[in-house]
Amino acid sequence: MSTHIPSHHQRLSPALLVALVLLAISAFINYVDRGNLSIAAPILKDELAISPTRLGFLLSAFFWTYACAQLVSGWLVDRLNVNWVFAAGFLIWSAATAMTGIVHAFSALFLLRLLLGLSESVAYPSYSKIIALNFTEQQRGFANSTISAGLVLGPGFGMLFGGMLMARFGWRPFFLVLGLASMLWLVPWLIWMPQTRQALTTDSIGAPTLFEFLRLRSAWGTCGGLFALDYVSYFLITWLPYYLVRERHFSMDHMAKLGGLSYLLGAFSAILAGWLSDYWISSGATPTLVRKTFTGGGLAAAGVFLGLAEVAGGKFCTPAIVLGMIFFGVTCSNVWAITQRLAGPQAAGRWTGFQNFVGNLSGVVAPALTGFVLDRTGHFYWAFVIMVAVALAGTASWLFITGPIEPVTWDRKLRTASISSPTA
Repeated sequence: MSTHIPSHHQRLSPALLVALVLLAISAFINYVDRGNLSIAAPILKDELAISPTRLGFLLSAFFWTYACAQLVSGWLVDRLNVNWVFAAGFLIWSAATAMTGIVHAFSALFLLRLLLGLSESVAYPSYSKIIALNFTEQQRGFANSTISAGLVLGPGFGMLFGGMLMARFGWRPFFLVLGLASMLWLVPWLIWMPQTRQALTTDSIGAPTLFEFLRLRSAWGTCGGLFALDYVSYFLITWLPYYLVRERHFSMDHMAKLGGLSYLLGAFSAILAGWLSDYWISSGATPTLVRKTFTGGGLAAAGVFLGLAEVAGGKFCTPAIVLGMIFFGVTCSNVWAITQRLAGPQAAGRWTGFQNFVGNLSGVVAPALTGFVLDRTGHFYWAFVIMVAVALAGTASWLFITGPIEPVTWDRKLRTASISSPTA
């Protein structure tokens, strides 16, 4: 049994390391773009004179197309060159962000959020496919957690700098400049994108059909776990700024600093947890034990601490949110490493697409349901209760419904999966 400390930077070629950094930056931009409207929500609500329920539907519009398009995006990245599919989606979502700063009508904002969701749907199937093709099992914790750090940093940057800039210059210039500046990312990507040649995946060489995939218990376990994780994530992204400003009476600057600090620490915890998970596996632990410990345990702790932020006194609100975000980062570090090991390179895009489809349905539910509860009760208590319950249900899904984290045998005749029995 190996006991040496893995050296991820030595194992990765310089070109692949640069590609990984670019993917993390794209995830950062991705989450700034999808979360920036919620930063503007307190200002936007007054400017458009809309109710919390209508604001909730606007905040959830992104997820309508984002979730539904996952099935097509997963199919595309398994069939076409994933590098180019991802580049095309990135270009469109950056343009949609820039255009948001120009339009004034509620209907136009709604349509642009739908376009943003459609174009961003290629991101996670592409990430998963690229990692499955280019990284070993002992490297995937670090690779996925690096991308997850971008995921966590994006909302933090939006809350910290976006909140302060919007308070000083308004929300429209922020959208316009962000969308146009983001397009510069395409230049280094076209130079350093991974050059691994991939065979086109067709049914004739063993890729699963949707029906065959749906027969796997672990497919539903990962989908249920991601739904819960995404519910927590989108509850925070879409309503945390509004909650801190309107219910906790934080100033825009105070809200921005707390959000920025929380997400920054969450990003660091994601990278650390990813490194620790790879070290643990290299030391002899099974992927099942390691990946489930980080995903299930982290999600439960995140839900509990975030729930305490609402029920505890004002002094405990800030540390509870920070701790909740730290454990949220721990969970994010290993989610897609589970999917990539289960699916293998030939089905990573398709599995990720379906899992992300189910998971991101929570993006439709969480913002709208929270707005509805807020309209009916006048406060966030029950919205936090629902969030905690969903987080704990997701923990159970990761631990008990998802089976052993071992590669599925995609056999055309038998279609048996080596993940059908329960494990801790």
